This record gives sequence, structure tokens and C-alpha cells, in this order.
Amino acid sequence: MRILTAEFIRGCAGPEQFLKSELPEVAFIGRSNVGKSSLINSLLQRKGLAKVSRTPGKTRLVNLFRITSDDPGLARFVVVDLPGYGYAKVSKALRAQWAPLIEQYLDGSEQLRVVVVLVESRVLSEQDRETIAWLMSVGRPPIVVATKVDKLKMSERGGALHRLQEGLGLVEGGEVIPYSSVTGEGRNRLWAVLKERIRT
Repeated sequence: MRILTAEFIRGCAGPEQFLKSELPEVAFIGRSNVGKSSLINSLLQRKGLAKVSRTPGKTRLVNLFRITSDDPGLARFVVVDLPGYGYAKVSKALRAQWAPLIEQYLDGSEQLRVVVVLVESRVLSEQDRETIAWLMSVGRPPIVVATKVDKLKMSERGGALHRLQEGLGLVEGGEVIPYSSVTGEGRNRLWAVLKERIRT
């Protein structure tokens, strides 16, 4: 699948700014510094679309992007970049603002088709588990993607992915998609799973 256009719509500070359209939405969420912006740019093959920052916790709004592709079954859709969670240096007050905003979007969006949860390939946090468990409880089973796999040795990958599956309590056959924004590894697989989930 080839991306034809990718444009920033707006950053939403409250639910009144969420998009009201009939386009399917794909949301990305994960810990601060998990590589979310880099993955979105890699997936859409647009270097500067989602702003990459060396300062974790930089994404503070629900950012919306309108995408068109050459795939007839997924010609137009919206990518939703949610604020990262779990960064200690972000003030408690700010984190308290983010949590309801994220929950309002995930719980209330009528066009949300799938949520992609990004986890570190080496480290699984309690917040990752809680996020996935909450999504399951509200009827939004996520796609789980392990980021930065290029930093793992080939001999480490199998064990790392197995530990993630076990740590997340994934049922037999449950998939964690390994992804590298540096090499593009996992891009085709993630698109295949996304298209399957969006169309069902």
C-alpha cells in the first residue's frame, strides 16, 4: 500500500475538538519515549509528519492526521496520535489533564476502528499492562507493537517477544508485531493487520 497524502488536521485539547466525520480512525498510544512519533512517520513514510522530540512527554494533545492511500479498501482514514503516558518528569497536574482526554477519546470515538499500543521491545511496564487490560475491558482489543527491535541482537529477539507475550497475558497465537522505525522492519505486517482490523 502506498500513502498518497498525509496532512495534519489539528491538535485537540478537549473532546469538543475531536473529529466528526465518517472516516475510520486508527489510534496510537504508548509510553513516553517508546518511539510513537517515529513509528507513525515510518508507517506513513513521511519524515516530519508527527513531531519527534528528544524530550519524552512532548505530545500533549490528541493529534489528528488525514491520510489517503492507493488501496481501494482503505483510501481515506485518520491517524490519531495520543499523548504518551508514564513520564515521571511531566507534572502531576499535566498528567491529570492527559488521562481524561485520552480516555474520553478512546471511550467515546464512534469512528475509532483499532488502537495500536506500542511497547518497548526490552521492557514491559505496569502501565502497558493496565492500558491493554483497560482497552480489552471496553471492547477495544488492541494491536500490540514492540518498538526499537533494531536495538536487539537477533539472538535476543525470540526471547524478548515471548516475554512480552507472556507479560501481556496474550492467549496462544496472540501476536506482538516487532517494528523498527530505522529499518522499516514490521511495516508491511503492521499494515496487513491494520487493514484486516479496519475492514471488519
